[in-house]
Amino acid sequence: MRAMLKEFREFAIKGNVVDLAVGIIIGAAFGKIVASLVDDVIMPPIGLLLGKVDFGDLYLDLDIGGADYVSLAAAKAAGAPVIAYGSFINTVINFLIVAFAVFLLVKQVNRLKRISGMEDAVAPPPQDVVLLQEIRDILASRQAPPPGRPE
Repeated sequence: MRAMLKEFREFAIKGNVVDLAVGIIIGAAFGKIVASLVDDVIMPPIGLLLGKVDFGDLYLDLDIGGADYVSLAAAKAAGAPVIAYGSFINTVINFLIVAFAVFLLVKQVNRLKRISGMEDAVAPPPQDVVLLQEIRDILASRQAPPPGRPE
């Protein structure tokens, strides 16, 4: 049990786990920023161009013969079965913006790596690997006699 706790502690303290946690926290905050950008900045002008349509309120009422609802919120409050495709459109636009932003970020990081030469920096192999490579090279340099002839 003690060995397992030690192994877990080593795993949790490694830089990759900490980097992952920081990335998740920043990603969640970035998602909120993008959601606000889409809902508050991008969608209102698009809705205005399309005749003052708010995508968040677009829905399909599945209640055949039911009441006519003035909004998605009213339909949901009445318990009517609806397909809220406007929310789906907003979510797709959010995703596309996040994906594009991540693409730009990765592209810039790769460009900076190429400029700084970090991409070419390779860690030297461990000493045991170097030793095995030397042994391989020595064995390969020995000429084996042709089959059927003694040494």
